[in-house]
Amino acid sequence: MTMPDAGFLLIWSDIDEAAETDYLHWLMREHTTERLATEGFIAVRVFRSLVANPRRYLINYELGSAAAISSPDYVSKLNNPTPWTRRIMPQLRNFIRGGGSVACSAGLGRGGYVAALPCAALVRADDVRLVEALARCDRIAAVRLYETDRARTSIRTTEKETRGMGRGADDQSFACVLLIEGSDADAVRAAHARLPGLSPDSAFEKDADPAIYGAVFALDKRMLP
Repeated sequence: MTMPDAGFLLIWSDIDEAAETDYLHWLMREHTTERLATEGFIAVRVFRSLVANPRRYLINYELGSAAAISSPDYVSKLNNPTPWTRRIMPQLRNFIRGGGSVACSAGLGRGGYVAALPCAALVRADDVRLVEALARCDRIAAVRLYETDRARTSIRTTEKETRGMGRGADDQSFACVLLIEGSDADAVRAAHARLPGLSPDSAFEKDADPAIYGAVFALDKRMLP
């Protein structure tokens, strides 16, 4: 089950295919290393949508606690983006970002394929039972329920302004996210298909085929030089 005070930061964005290699090099060779060198950041996984167009990415940071996303160390980096970050940020579209606490989790380990279902509703008591039931589905490694800390997520920074250049729009966010992790895409889809029966009243997306993401990169703080 959930580690006490565990935190998260989730980020979705689209990138044009022509800029994708530069984007991945930025993530793997600079950005994630910089983030994991920040106090409270523990590990990161980068996922890419199985749908080829648009090239949509999901970044999942594991944090020691929600306090990491408003720490002086992290905010200082957000207010002093590197030249490479300044080049990448304006190219990202459909940007969604939220960080906070792990409300509950079940299962062990990490799956190579995930569905991340953002929701505008707050976490309910029944969601704990839903997480536990989904984690018992075939070939599901773990299920996690994340709850956004709006105050920490909405801090204004230079990096946010760089992302919004020319668009006049702030980041999108969410109240909570249900993350289903499995060994293969079909297993994640099958678990998602059980949502209506397990929790008919939940606000998580149940009708449409969910977006499935496959892992493309991972880094743990212990790997840093």
